[in-house]
Amino acid sequence: MIVKDGLFYTKTHEWVKLEGDVATIGITDFAQNQLTDIVYVDLPKIGTMLKAGDVAGTVESVKSAEDFYSPLTGKVTDINKTLEKTPEAINKDAYSAWLYKMKISNPSEVNSMMKKEDYEKFIKK
Repeated sequence: MIVKDGLFYTKTHEWVKLEGDVATIGITDFAQNQLTDIVYVDLPKIGTMLKAGDVAGTVESVKSAEDFYSPLTGKVTDINKTLEKTPEAINKDAYSAWLYKMKISNPSEVNSMMKKEDYEKFIKK
């Protein structure tokens, strides 16, 4: 499993790249590997306000459909429209195939997320 440095991770297998008050969010390589062949992604709508822990959307594979959750509180500012036509891009590179971006309203929420080493230990359990 690939776990990238410089990102934050959740127990529900989302990753977050923070740049100022903008968070780019995707699902981890571990998550895409568990799902296998991804065939559809339901993304949040731009302008949606999400609280940390809210269901943000769904990823469907040939095996199952799984919700993904907003790791932070804020407003959705962008979605990865490429995934509407090629959701399998997540299987090729889960860290390039981000799901959505949001302007966060509570930066301190990041403090409760895992860094690379902690997430690596978490997925080995």
